[in-house]
Amino acid sequence: MVIGRANRRDTRAPRARELFGEDAEVALDLLELLECAWHDCYAEVSPSDEVIEDVWIVSEGQLPKLVQAAKLAVVDFRDLRMNADGLRGIS
Repeated sequence: MVIGRANRRDTRAPRARELFGEDAEVALDLLELLECAWHDCYAEVSPSDEVIEDVWIVSEGQLPKLVQAAKLAVVDFRDLRMNADGLRGIS
């Protein structure tokens, strides 16, 4: 089943509110931009849930870090995973 952009945004909203509080809508807007970039680079509608989770982890609830994590997701999602695993305490 195909899930539309609005549904993905709604699904991600609780996590955005948890991490970014009043800036949750800005964080969700950035994830929409990430989806556009992801589509341009990988011809997929959206990054996987695992990549999105890594972006949340690496952001540490800070918008500047969210921007960096989103960029890293597109440029090299394996490096993003390594950074997220480091923050999770996984080597």
